[in-house]
Amino acid sequence: MDIGATLRSLRLSRNLTQEDLADRCELSKGFISQVENNLTSPSIATLKDLVECLGTDLKQFFSEAAPEKVVYGREDMFEKEDPDLLRGGIVWLIPSAQKNRMEPMLVTLGPGGRTAEFPAHGGEEFGYVLSGRVVLRSGKARHAVSSGESFCLHPDAPHFIENPGKRAARFIWTSTPPSF
Repeated sequence: MDIGATLRSLRLSRNLTQEDLADRCELSKGFISQVENNLTSPSIATLKDLVECLGTDLKQFFSEAAPEKVVYGREDMFEKEDPDLLRGGIVWLIPSAQKNRMEPMLVTLGPGGRTAEFPAHGGEEFGYVLSGRVVLRSGKARHAVSSGESFCLHPDAPHFIENPGKRAARFIWTSTPPSF
């Protein structure tokens, strides 16, 4: 089995760049490139992390046909703390969502925190605020969204979400096609 080619194929099938995978696995883009080109071999632990970040496990990675997973538990989810979100983070609720048409996440924004700014793209974004309140900024528009409210955005302008409040805000955010 060509591990590098299989990893590359799996990554591309989920529409991830080497940088996206490196960020999720806390590795360098250069290391991902070396592994995919068979210039270096990852340790078993690193290979396990790589395939899990790609939404599978070692058994499925080395098998010919893997059954599609439907139900995901906490152990399947991938969490990344992000200092830019101010005591916040992102939990990818379905780790293999990049192969789907949507990618759901649970985002926590600390007081004064904000997401990165995302460029306009063809697709849709949906959000549901679980607690706190956020402000969705799209181009020059500003939309306040409180706990129990949702938003649907056709992002035709650069956009981001911020938390102007004094306590953390949590929301479900889904993008189609996956872009995070």
